[in-house]
Amino acid sequence: MLPVHSRQLGNVKGELLKLMKKKTADCQLWHNVASTEETKEQNNSRLTVMAERGQKRERKKTKNIKIADCQTTCHNVARREERKKPKNNEIADCQTWHNVARREEPKKTEEQRDSRLVRQDVSRDLSE
Repeated sequence: MLPVHSRQLGNVKGELLKLMKKKTADCQLWHNVASTEETKEQNNSRLTVMAERGQKRERKKTKNIKIADCQTTCHNVARREERKKPKNNEIADCQTWHNVARREEPKKTEEQRDSRLVRQDVSRDLSE
C-alpha cells in the first residue's frame, strides 16, 4: 500500500461527504417530485370524479325537467281530451240523427216522386 497523508485522507472524506449529501438531496428532490406528481394525480382524479358527479347531477336534473314537462303536457292533453269527450259525444249523436234523417230522406223523395207522377197523370187526364 501507498502511504496516505492525513490531509489527503481528509480531502477524500470531505469529497465523500459532499457526494453523499448531494445524493441525499437528489433523492429528496426526486421524492418530492414524485409525491408532487402523486398529489397532482390525486387532485386530477378528484376533480374528474367531481366533474363526473356534476355531469350526472345535471343529466338527472335535465331528465327530471323533461319528465315534468311531459307530465304537464300529458296532463294538459288529458284535460283537453276530457273537454272534447262531451263535444265528441254530442257530435256523434248529431251525426247519428243526421244519418237517420238521410236514410229517411230517400223514402220522402220516393213518396214525393210518386205523388208528382200521380199529379202529372191527373193533370194529363184533365188536359185531355
